[in-house]
Amino acid sequence: MDNSWTPIFIAAGWAIILGGLGGALTDIGQWYRDLRKPSWQPPDWLFGPAWTVILGLAGWSFYIGLTRAPTPGALAGVWALFGANFVLHFLWSPLFFKLRRPDWALAENVLLWLSVTGLLVVLPRLVGDSFAGWLNLPYFVWVSFAFLLNAKIVQLNRPFGAAATA
Repeated sequence: MDNSWTPIFIAAGWAIILGGLGGALTDIGQWYRDLRKPSWQPPDWLFGPAWTVILGLAGWSFYIGLTRAPTPGALAGVWALFGANFVLHFLWSPLFFKLRRPDWALAENVLLWLSVTGLLVVLPRLVGDSFAGWLNLPYFVWVSFAFLLNAKIVQLNRPFGAAATA
């Protein structure tokens, strides 16, 4: 990709859209408040700032990928990694909050975790820059923690869906 502003806008847009959609789809309503949660869950106010930092760092790694991919094939790999991550990151909030299915969100979280692992491990190999991968370490840690939190919420509150109303 050339040295224009385009990669900056793409990477920043990726992070801003994901953060904005995640926030818009997160409904801290009565259903969520009534869920039993573990004592080690962070306070609700922490999630917004945490995601802002995490997605900002991931966006930076996207920018590095867009500007340092040495071949068209490597650039296609960068797009595939960040495209898959975008979709998987986006899906979690509607599954958990809109459909009220923490169990489905937990299953989807496995795929999200794999996509973040790809950003951490595969991205540096594609672009020849280990820093691009390290920028995703906070994302990896947070999604790993979120998986454990989601699993505990499922354990404490199941069943969900039709089984919950039967």
